[in-house]
Amino acid sequence: MSTPITDSSGTAATHLTDKLWFNAIWFQSLWFCAVLGRDELLPATLAIIALHLLLVPRRFDELRQLAVLGGLGISVDAGLSLSGVFVFPGGVLVPLWLCCLWLAFATTLGRSLAAFGPRPWLAAIAGGVVVPLNYFAGSRLGAVEFGLPLWQSLLVMALIWSALLPGLYYLQQRFFNRLEATPNVSIPG
Repeated sequence: MSTPITDSSGTAATHLTDKLWFNAIWFQSLWFCAVLGRDELLPATLAIIALHLLLVPRRFDELRQLAVLGGLGISVDAGLSLSGVFVFPGGVLVPLWLCCLWLAFATTLGRSLAAFGPRPWLAAIAGGVVVPLNYFAGSRLGAVEFGLPLWQSLLVMALIWSALLPGLYYLQQRFFNRLEATPNVSIPG
């Protein structure tokens, strides 16, 4: 049984895109298309994003959130690429499939991963551990190479993302928190 996403009064979310289970499955599907398929599956990745935008109840608000939060992630990756930490095939600064992945990740902050938001210390740990491990997985799958020795690349990402992920949650909660996007998930705090 999935844990429903509720509004501030405890009412279950009525929109499919706001349900924790749907957002988690939707994001993982996009992650696999983007990271495994990269440019070859870019049409499928774009279709998965389009599906979300078709289903989401407040499209304009959602687009603003994706632009700001996804844009910050893309900007950080561009900086890491410019500084030589990331090296993408073909010498691109940030591939389009990765931009799509960042837009999708922005949807999880107030939905399937929202339980981390009220706990900045937990978001910092997740950012410092999970984000570098995701890039490491991407490197093993040929999506990215590291321009520094592995341990230095992972350390740089851990330091950046242990600060940035709590910041993204802060921005999401401060500017984009929709009533139906507060999960009824309990993590001991």
